[in-house]
Amino acid sequence: MTVMLPPAPGEHGIAVAFSGGLDSTVLLHLLAGDPAARARGLRALHVDHGLHADSAAWAEHCAGICAALGVDFASRRVGVVATGEGLEAAARRARHGALVAMQRPGEVIALAHHRDDQAETVLLRLLRGAGDGLAGMRVLRPFGSGALWRPLLAVARSDIEAWARARDLAWLDDPANDALRHDRNFLRHEILPRLATRWPQASAALARSAALLATQADLLGGEDAQRLAALRGGDPAWLDLAGLRALVPEWRARVLRAWLAALGLPPAPAARLATIGHDLVAAQAADGNAAADGADGGDAGDSGDGGLVEWPGAQVRRWRGRLWAGPPPVTLPADFETRWDGRAPLPLPTGVTLALVGPGTAPPACFPEPLCVRARRGGERLRLPGRSHSHALKHLLQDAGVPPWERAALPLLFAADGELLAAGDRLVSARLQAWLGRNGLALVIINGVGDSSAENGL
Repeated sequence: MTVMLPPAPGEHGIAVAFSGGLDSTVLLHLLAGDPAARARGLRALHVDHGLHADSAAWAEHCAGICAALGVDFASRRVGVVATGEGLEAAARRARHGALVAMQRPGEVIALAHHRDDQAETVLLRLLRGAGDGLAGMRVLRPFGSGALWRPLLAVARSDIEAWARARDLAWLDDPANDALRHDRNFLRHEILPRLATRWPQASAALARSAALLATQADLLGGEDAQRLAALRGGDPAWLDLAGLRALVPEWRARVLRAWLAALGLPPAPAARLATIGHDLVAAQAADGNAAADGADGGDAGDSGDGGLVEWPGAQVRRWRGRLWAGPPPVTLPADFETRWDGRAPLPLPTGVTLALVGPGTAPPACFPEPLCVRARRGGERLRLPGRSHSHALKHLLQDAGVPPWERAALPLLFAADGELLAAGDRLVSARLQAWLGRNGLALVIINGVGDSSAENGL
């Protein structure tokens, strides 16, 4: 039996996700026999899920196979915590996280999924009511700093097994693969064999349908991207609500899904997506516009009956004629208070860092005296540059368009005499701005990846 691999994509290294099972063993041997793959720096990556008593021995088996082939080997043990998503999904999430952690820049991760795996995937997604997901697994898709590559996706499992037996290869059999309590195993052992008794080419037909659906999904995805681009402004986390309302519900749902995916957020369950469309988009409620900012001017009134839809790891809010999506905001603890001289960046409990930055590698000066940095308590006032009087901070934040859920995370900076100097880096007083200008500095908040959310130009 002959099993052929297509040329590997890209020019970076190739790493086989090597479990030691039949499929990945065959894929590793195929790539190890390819001089071009070896020349690119072929290696194997093993993830030990710790779900079986023999998992450590399995890792040793994999290391031995790689040593015999002269292929570099790396292994990582992970903890699998099954929540509402189920054990299979939790293990997959942990595995992907480990592969990203071990991946070298630009490296292609080769997976051993085959045609029968694709058929199972299509059936699973069909039973779960998927749409574009019926396109199944892709041969190539972005992953980490490189890509995931499935070179065996068009090959039947029976051909893979015949190739392995003809060469007397040794592989591991995970007992979990026979447990019918897992959905995929149930389809593999109970449903697909029965389908094959009547339709021998069932797996091939399902895989072919997935390929056709993938083409259609790509075409629709291009339309989604165009519609999404028309609704986004400078900040990709926001969408124009009027433009969304102008779309028919079917396109609206597709654009919302594309938006969430582009932001890297967990996909919204179907019920949550329907709620977004009905309660946030279609409903003609007050959207937090200027008139809805509240008669008292407070943050509570400024919520503007915007509405909120959330699910694990993500939420969508409506405010001032737009939708915002992101992870659940982290607020500054009400009792937070500390001193800061500006000499070194100040990490905050919200996961961001307050810093002074200048043209050099380090601030050329620090504050004349330490500032008090604390959470909002209400009633604060601030005088902006160019104004002769101070104004209520809550009004200034509203006028600056700072959403209510972001205000609770803003640290307030006070001088020793009690004057409010800044609300994060969104509002800086005339007094502090003058000092920053004299010293060639800017006050910034740096997020978790090192990008400042704003800078007060000097």
